[in-house]
Amino acid sequence: MANQPGADEKGKPSASLFYVPLREAFLYWLKLGFISFGGPAGQIAMMHAELVERRRWISEHRFLHALNYCMLLPGPEATQLAIYIGWLMHRTAGGIIAGVLFLLPSLLLLIGLSWIYMAYGSLPAIAGILYGMKPAVVAIVLAAAWRIGTRTLRNRPLMAIALAAFIAISFIELPFPAIVGAAALLGWIGGRLRPDLFALGRAAHSPSQARAAHAPALIDDDTPTPPHARFSWAGLARVTAAALVLMAGGWLLLAWIFGFDQTLAQMGWFFTKASLMTFGGAYAVLPYVYQGGVERFQWLAAAQMVDGLALGETTPGPLIMVVAFVGFVGGWTHQAIAGPPGLAGAAGAMVAAWFTFVPSFIFILAGGPLVESTRGDIRMTAPLTAISAAVVGVIASLALFFGIHVFHPAGRWEWPAVAIAAAAAIALMQYKQGTIRVLLACAIAGIVLSYWV
Repeated sequence: MANQPGADEKGKPSASLFYVPLREAFLYWLKLGFISFGGPAGQIAMMHAELVERRRWISEHRFLHALNYCMLLPGPEATQLAIYIGWLMHRTAGGIIAGVLFLLPSLLLLIGLSWIYMAYGSLPAIAGILYGMKPAVVAIVLAAAWRIGTRTLRNRPLMAIALAAFIAISFIELPFPAIVGAAALLGWIGGRLRPDLFALGRAAHSPSQARAAHAPALIDDDTPTPPHARFSWAGLARVTAAALVLMAGGWLLLAWIFGFDQTLAQMGWFFTKASLMTFGGAYAVLPYVYQGGVERFQWLAAAQMVDGLALGETTPGPLIMVVAFVGFVGGWTHQAIAGPPGLAGAAGAMVAAWFTFVPSFIFILAGGPLVESTRGDIRMTAPLTAISAAVVGVIASLALFFGIHVFHPAGRWEWPAVAIAAAAAIALMQYKQGTIRVLLACAIAGIVLSYWV
């Protein structure tokens, strides 16, 4: 990292004590786009390890503050967190670069895999890889829940919120927005009655840990908000206008060129609605995508939807990128545009991805200045702290969901999968091995076992 003291044109100290060239940030976000396996929990853990612990581009407190806001939003929270940090460091261009590079490798890989799937009908090699990678994903989610929980659950009230969230979503099956709302309400009340229990990230460290946590960072706890991240009505108006052009204008263009009742326009409207319902991650919105893509519009068959989810698990980036597979198959089968079916499929995939992910950029660029203005305000941070605690329980419930489907499918135990998950968990939590290394090792184990079993 290039650390350079900064000053503005009048010689006053700038808002940041350190400077990271945009090129260096570009290369990091590009790398992250290719290695961001493991779902949102794994991706957030990767960003934390690299940006907070190793590179020191952002402090723990600022990282968690941004993460809590992203957890409130519909859409893929890891993608939104990357956009937020990129925007905070390098303005709007930095946010767009971070988000696009986080998504682009996944989109291109999934378009390629979707073409192979549709052109050749089967992918036998994927079965063995998935057999090893799925248990690894369970271990990755568990390790991330443990890691985030040790930072977040600093006292009994926060532990109780996490446990209540786990029970509510796993057994009572409350919707994720209701859990978020209840946690925010508890945090709001707790921030007024016992603000010391809901101060973000302060009481969790010993003095030596506190000194380590507050080692110089590009965006440190006490770094002033940079000018571009300060709220203004004019800035909000600009983002709102851009949002209208990108979303409404984009859909009207599709409808004008291809027809209001044709496949691409239908996809644009459907995936816009889906993007606003993705509270709780991809698995929370997949039933809605299934109902629309399979049952209503018949863009693909039920079996193809399952295959698409499996392909999505093999690519980096957010799992909700499976919408690109739905768009590809729908564009291919419905001949969305004239020409080769692969071209029609690619058009469907890009339309699905555009209308699913553009709202995430809008939410960050519009809401980021408001979030930055709440730093240090216990009335605002206490609800976010409680939400962060609830999210630990939600992540643990996701591990349970994965575990049931991976370890006990069709009413029988898959003991090799249990063994792979246990080995992966030990490698991640005990020996601190990297996520990619663990995934590759488990994929190899899955291929070997698929030939033996």
